[in-house]
Amino acid sequence: MPNFRENKILWEIFLKRDILIKILLNSLSYFINKFKKVFKNEGFFRQEFFLSLILIAVGFLIGETVTQKILLIFSIIIINLVEILNTTIEPVIDKISIENHLLSKRLKDIASAATFLVIGNAFITWALILFF
Repeated sequence: MPNFRENKILWEIFLKRDILIKILLNSLSYFINKFKKVFKNEGFFRQEFFLSLILIAVGFLIGETVTQKILLIFSIIIINLVEILNTTIEPVIDKISIENHLLSKRLKDIASAATFLVIGNAFITWALILFF
């Protein structure tokens, strides 16, 4: 005869797993909706996204080893991540204060510099793998 305590533990694990799956599906749905909004409203992100799809495919073809492929692909994916963060930071700064403020300008410059550094990192990574 099965032990009630074991069945109760198994039932709790099953319920937690079911709840976890629902949470993950809700999070995925939320992510897809927000990604669609960014894709629809941000023209520069759209351009970078389409270019990144092409470069990721090229990275699969050009990379000779797994390490090279990972470096080529992740250097491109990071550009999109930083661009989304930059796109998020700028409207928040504008919302906080309409007037031109030295700190607001500085934060926007820092966000743009982060995007520039990531693009430079990708360029250097691709150049080193392609030519050396």
